[in-house]
Amino acid sequence: MGFKTTVNWQSSPSEEGEFNRDHQVKFGTGQTIEASSAPEYKGNAEKVNPEESLLAALSSCHMLTFLAIAHLKRLPVASYVDNATADLGKNEAGKVAVVKMTLEPTVTFAEGVEVDQDTLEKIHEKAHANCFIANSIACEVEIKTS
Repeated sequence: MGFKTTVNWQSSPSEEGEFNRDHQVKFGTGQTIEASSAPEYKGNAEKVNPEESLLAALSSCHMLTFLAIAHLKRLPVASYVDNATADLGKNEAGKVAVVKMTLEPTVTFAEGVEVDQDTLEKIHEKAHANCFIANSIACEVEIKTS
């Protein structure tokens, strides 16, 4: 199984001595997003940046894995909201990298479904262990449950 994206950047007017960081990312599904670098790196704050994309990939993968596990355990989920964050810093090699990502999911189960904190944490642990994206990244991942 493979996946594909196409990143397209074209030269456009910019400040003297600079270059425009805006570009498009087209996914294999045909959807396109407008992207740029983060504003701290002279990018456009109104467009998605690579760090946000990486964080979104982790958060989405964790959620989908969590939902699959909950489904198999016959614990129907009514809603799942994750307010995730990513921190840049220097990695062990001294390179700037995403050094930590924190997921803060709030899960609401279907009416009448009671799930204790221990079970919730175990489902998150299993979701993290089986998330393809989590298994592909090198930084610390913290999962805060409430």
